[in-house]
Amino acid sequence: MTRELQSKDLQECINLMRKMTTIIDPADDYLTITAAEEQMNVNYARAKKEIDEAYASLKSLSRVLDAARKSSTRPPNVPTLELHAARLNEFDASRISLAKAIRDAENSMASKEAELAALKETARKLEESDPAHDHQRELDGLTLRLKIYKGMGLEPVLREDGQVAKMLIRGDSGDVHCAMPDGSNFQKAELAWMLTTS
Repeated sequence: MTRELQSKDLQECINLMRKMTTIIDPADDYLTITAAEEQMNVNYARAKKEIDEAYASLKSLSRVLDAARKSSTRPPNVPTLELHAARLNEFDASRISLAKAIRDAENSMASKEAELAALKETARKLEESDPAHDHQRELDGLTLRLKIYKGMGLEPVLREDGQVAKMLIRGDSGDVHCAMPDGSNFQKAELAWMLTTS
């Protein structure tokens, strides 16, 4: 049975080989292989061209990257970010102090302008005034006479109507005398001098 199977299998293999020999044509296979080789050469040339273009593009991009890297690095004469921030802070502090100084100067100038306006007004009033006339107007003759009398040691005591009721006289000795104003003006003056020198 196994021998029969083996011979049967062998027979089928032979038949299959015969069929394949009729299918396989060496000329046709050669053309197929040649066409495949040509296609592979075309594909290789196209791939090589693409690789060369990609390599050229990569070189160009590498140069651009190097240039960008160089331009992105901070030149030695440009301050670092920390130094730049510190300088900005210094400028801000300077700006604030200058603004305060300007505000103080403006306030001082405003007060000086107000003071100047007051002084100009005072000067204008002084130019328009007549001190002698003002003094004469403000001067009360009766008050002045009373002060002179007091300085001499004579102090009149006035009635309600403003007339002299009596005279208190302080003498050189320190005694105070009371005199009634009777008689003529000459007699009153003589009595006053006599009492002041006593």
